[in-house]
Amino acid sequence: MKTKSMLLGSLAAAALAIGSGGPASAQMSDGVIKIGVLNDQSGTYADLSGQGSVFAAKKAVEDFCKAQKCFEKIEVVFGDHQNKPDIGAGVARRWYDVEQVDVIVDTPTSSVAFAVNQITREKNKVFLNSGAGASDLTGSACSPNLIHWTYDTWALAHGTGSAMVKQGGKSWYFLTADYAFGHALERDTAAVVEKMGGKVLGKVRHPFPAQDFSSFLLQAQASKAQVIGLANAGADTINSIKQASEFGIVQGGQKLAGLLVFITDVHALGLKTAQGLTFTEAWYWDTSDANRAFAKEFSAANKGNYPSMVQAGVYSAVMHYLKAVHALGSDGDGAKVVAKMKEMPTDDKLFGKGTIRADGRKIHDLMLVEVKKPEESKGPWDYHKVVATIPAAEAFRPLAEGGCALVK
Repeated sequence: MKTKSMLLGSLAAAALAIGSGGPASAQMSDGVIKIGVLNDQSGTYADLSGQGSVFAAKKAVEDFCKAQKCFEKIEVVFGDHQNKPDIGAGVARRWYDVEQVDVIVDTPTSSVAFAVNQITREKNKVFLNSGAGASDLTGSACSPNLIHWTYDTWALAHGTGSAMVKQGGKSWYFLTADYAFGHALERDTAAVVEKMGGKVLGKVRHPFPAQDFSSFLLQAQASKAQVIGLANAGADTINSIKQASEFGIVQGGQKLAGLLVFITDVHALGLKTAQGLTFTEAWYWDTSDANRAFAKEFSAANKGNYPSMVQAGVYSAVMHYLKAVHALGSDGDGAKVVAKMKEMPTDDKLFGKGTIRADGRKIHDLMLVEVKKPEESKGPWDYHKVVATIPAAEAFRPLAEGGCALVK
């Protein structure tokens, strides 16, 4: 599998002096800041990450270089991990050992992210995760070389799970993707349900990825649970919801909880099928002028598609990474770059102001959204209405509860 690369311009290297007065280029490993976008380019998560995340990384570089004089050549490369940990690990090792990649970004599929996280720490590089969700990445698997940017399973469980329980959904049955992300999302949501006085009646785990959910949905339907929690994502969520509609599950009185739903999923489902779904979002294109402008540029470059929160998170993470490297004057020591990123408040046009905690968790507001009815939509991709804002202080797991060894 070849890694494709896109050079974003030969940028002047000697114009900026840092620290001792020497050129900044003297402090950069191999004279290039190299950013690797590692994700699913062709499978179940391609729409929510894929080439859209590559565009987002390139756009962050472009905007950074407009705002400040770029002191180095900055290169963006991308690779397809095919949602397989061994392939993702192989790409990461080749990038770090042979191709001098300094930072890996995006990486949906938590099993892949765990592998990349470990290799990144061994090689002392930087891993900016926007796509994978497992909250253990800032818990038991936390690393001085990792920042977890956009969302995680704890946040989804407490946002969507608690909202569903408050609406009367006391009994749950989980339909779970059988890999690290699905297990974490089921675990975190079940904990919320039970803490709030609800009960988990059972669970069934489906292969990842899957096409036919009929037997799993029939088991969930037979459980008589008030809520069927979909602990999956991407095409698995889309197919689960479509097939649930065919079985008349919602019409029969049960509710579906899409525990991780992306705007690309809603687009694939259509408003007629997706209307009324409530879920947690970290970013939505129609909440500010800056977001709308980004979505317009993104759409023009990505066949009319609009950005997911994962793709917006890639932009935000790359922008902050470049600011930290610029301030530090070096990209060679990954742990030092991440420490600088944690030290500096985050601030960019898509996510606004935020912070990064000691455990590597990026902190920002989240939103509880509901999918509009077809007649409520005013145009293409006008799918969500914001039901509530979840303040940053409440949106993510308390620092002391994650079990991260970096937390003193």
